This record gives sequence, structure tokens and C-alpha cells, in this order.
Amino acid sequence: MNLATPQTKMRATEETRTVSFLESGYAALAHRARAESRVKRMFDLIGASLGLIAILPFAPFIALAIRLETKGPVIVSLPRMSQGRCIRVYKFRSMVMGADRLKHALFHLNERSDGPFFKIKADPRLTRVGRLIRKFRIDEFPQLMNVLKGELSLVGPRPHEPAEVAQYPNEYKHLIFAKAGVTGLSQVNGASSLPFSAELALDSQYLIEQSVGLDLKILMKTAAILFFDPTAV
Repeated sequence: MNLATPQTKMRATEETRTVSFLESGYAALAHRARAESRVKRMFDLIGASLGLIAILPFAPFIALAIRLETKGPVIVSLPRMSQGRCIRVYKFRSMVMGADRLKHALFHLNERSDGPFFKIKADPRLTRVGRLIRKFRIDEFPQLMNVLKGELSLVGPRPHEPAEVAQYPNEYKHLIFAKAGVTGLSQVNGASSLPFSAELALDSQYLIEQSVGLDLKILMKTAAILFFDPTAV
């Protein structure tokens, strides 16, 4: 015997419609997210390929300058966090060999006192060639290989060392699981001169507002800074 009243049946029908509406909404959002992810990946592949083609004619001269000044590899791979795992980020070597081991002896010179980041404006570990290629961010071009491999994006939160991200406040732990970028909102708004919390806030803001349009704006601002104010990145 069915004891359900008309009111009960109506509520059940409304609940079913609500659940169906929510499910369709979630499905639409998931589809949109997948589509945006594919567009961003295609954007990354095209941009990274063009960037590598642009630097390729100069790479032999950069390599020669690095090797003539100091012994060691031309390209180094440094541990950085991206998508919740440690990756090896490629860069033209700008420091003397064993720079990591020297870092502990230089902690008293660290100009960053508001967080785990390490920064010395006149870092004695930098080579003469290293200072020049860092000034114009030439040392970062090999990171485009990480972009092609899918480990980094052209635009995203700034990649940091595992020991640094371990000290992120709880409200910014989600940044660890995002795909890091060669450049990003924090990089074009002060980079290493930003307070620790301000840098994380900008990276978090980017994840909320990210779009192809925003990526283009950040890339154009990055290019403008490199050409007109290379000390600002």
C-alpha cells in the first residue's frame, strides 16, 4: 500500500530535479575545465616551440661563454615543485659549481627575512656570464623544454624548491598541486622583491582567474619587462 501523500511525492520530484540540475551543472563545468586545459596545453606547446626556435641560434654562443669562464655543465637541472611532485627544471648555469653547498655558508647574507626564500642581490656564487644572462632572463629559456614535457606551463605559479613549499601556510598549500609556470602573475608584479605572503597571494589569485586572455597579458608584460626593465622580473 502506497502511503505517500501528494506533498511527499512533489518534494521527491523536486529533489530529483535539483539533483539532476546539479549533476548537469557539474558535468558542464568539468567539460569546460577539460576544454580550457586542452587549449592551455596547445598554447604552451606553440609558445615553448617558438621560444626554443628563437634562442637556438644564440645557444652555442651562450654555451661557449659559460664554459670559457668556469668548468661545469652548460645546462643544470634544479629541483622544483610542480603538480605536487618534485621535477628537475632546466636552466643555463649561472653560478659556480657547488653553489648549493655554498648556500648554507651564506645564510647570514640572506635579504629575505619574511619567509623561507633565499635571496642575495650581489650573490657571490654568480659568475660574470651568469649575472648577464640572469639580467635578461636568458638563463630561464631551457625551462621551455620542461613546458614541452608537460612539467611546467608558460604561465603559472612560481616554481619553488621542495624545502620552500614545505613552509607554505595552510591557506596556500593548494599551490603545491598546481602546474608551475615559467612566468606568472607574481613574477610580473615584483617577483623576488615581493613579501612572501604577497607572492603566494598573487599565485593563488592567478589560479582563480586563469584564462588564455590572462596568460597573454602576463606574457606580454613579461616581454615588456625583459626589454625595458630586466631588473623587475
